[in-house]
Amino acid sequence: MGDPSRPTVGEYMTRDVATVELDDTVAEVAKRIAESDDFSGFPVTDGRRVEGFVSARDLLLAADHEPMFRVMSDDILVAHPDMAVQDAARVILRSGIQKLPVVDDAGHLVGIISNADVIRSHIERATPDKVDKLGRTLENIHDITSHEDHRQVTLSDLTPTQTTVYADELEGRVYELERGLAEPLVVIDNDGDLLLADGHHRVKAAARLGIEEMDAYVIVLDEPVELGMAETAADSDLERIDDIEVVDYGRHPLVETTQRLQDEE
Repeated sequence: MGDPSRPTVGEYMTRDVATVELDDTVAEVAKRIAESDDFSGFPVTDGRRVEGFVSARDLLLAADHEPMFRVMSDDILVAHPDMAVQDAARVILRSGIQKLPVVDDAGHLVGIISNADVIRSHIERATPDKVDKLGRTLENIHDITSHEDHRQVTLSDLTPTQTTVYADELEGRVYELERGLAEPLVVIDNDGDLLLADGHHRVKAAARLGIEEMDAYVIVLDEPVELGMAETAADSDLERIDDIEVVDYGRHPLVETTQRLQDEE
């Protein structure tokens, strides 16, 4: 994959790109945008070659019969698969656009990278650090060794270790999951017992959306130990995700603190 500290556009771009052609009319493209929640514009292609980009704003200023080659912006910004995601993020931020077409050396469209993809790249880089620290802590406390695994886990196999989640934060996790932005779970595999160490709001959101499996970083303990978080789960009668209570009468403490500071101003 290359240098993990320098993720590339090619690693995070969407390869299946919706496009329009040079002769498509304003009316046809506007209908596609109106009928979908996913698109606010399209790359305009001639075969595989990118010739321009058309946005919803471009369509508003044109007559229904106008073809894309008359309406599109042909002075467009594009990225290359080998470009660093961080550099693509700067372009997206400074230009005010939401998506960058990605082209190869021949100018052929090979993908598209969005601000959501950029966010995902930062999430996935942050999580391994969290997993590494937790793994080293478990090794030091219990005098054992462990190794990390990155895999899909079945949510019904997980034992939660947190009794409650906050309703307002849960809504945020639902929003992220629907857009593919949620970071992987952190799970401890203790001789086959899968303890959920991080991601309780995410699994509750997944349950609401009918998702049965999620991406997870798994810390596999090389020998079974008695974990305090497992004892806490047992004492709290936590056996499955349904046992996690959603607290809908209060906000997350950090949100409360921020709101209180605003009220005091």
